[in-house]
Amino acid sequence: MNKILLVFDGSHFSEGAFKWASYFNEINPCRLTGIFLQPIDYRDIVGYTGAGNAVPITLTPFQSDTSVIKKNVAQFENRCQREGIEYRTHMDTDMFALEELQTETRFADFMIISAELFYENIGKDQPNDYMKKILRQTECPVFIVPEEFKPVHTVLLAYDGKADSVFAIKQFSYLFPELCRKESKLITIEDEDEPFPHQDLIEELASKHFPNLTFELVDKEKIETFSDWVSTEPGSILVAGSYGRSELSNLFKKSFLSGVIEEHSMPVFIAHR
Repeated sequence: MNKILLVFDGSHFSEGAFKWASYFNEINPCRLTGIFLQPIDYRDIVGYTGAGNAVPITLTPFQSDTSVIKKNVAQFENRCQREGIEYRTHMDTDMFALEELQTETRFADFMIISAELFYENIGKDQPNDYMKKILRQTECPVFIVPEEFKPVHTVLLAYDGKADSVFAIKQFSYLFPELCRKESKLITIEDEDEPFPHQDLIEELASKHFPNLTFELVDKEKIETFSDWVSTEPGSILVAGSYGRSELSNLFKKSFLSGVIEEHSMPVFIAHR
């Protein structure tokens, strides 16, 4: 039984995220913990930058946040009861909710957040700053899911030869052995110096966990359109390594991983050590 965190930003109830949690419960009964973070009204941000000097800003919580959160909590609990899901509810209503969430992730198997609704009031172009912060700080794997739910038919394993990509593949196989039996593709961006890094080793590992595995070597020239290509894979999950603990700098992750998240084309499973 996995412990799953289902995270809402307080002002939104993500139907897509809940449907994914329900799906995971069907294939392996879980304990689902609903996390309801403080909604922030960014219309009341006060701050500007002038003459090269940054002025501090003030973040103002919604006046109606208590009633909004209570409504979403009630909806979450009712849905869990109807579907027979074991659940808990945690409400973080202070201004340091994201820091508190980091502690929660330490004691969870994985976390689910909406790719489209998570703090969309600070930026609809995902991943926004709050999502980036969560992805850098999380201490458990995270599923970033679109609002449209589609059953899983294919698992796409993003592999670049580095430790984080291998770690993500292993974490996914430990958490979801049922999904590992689906059609799977190990995807590598071709590099002229090392076309397929540690090919024999990754084949030995991945083929044991993913019995229906094929390998896809993609030309480096196509990397900027790679997220478009991935989007054509129906009913897929993308498994990827670390998002990075600082601003994105790796070309592979910048144009591939961020592009998939931004387009809400499929769930993305991210794990870092």
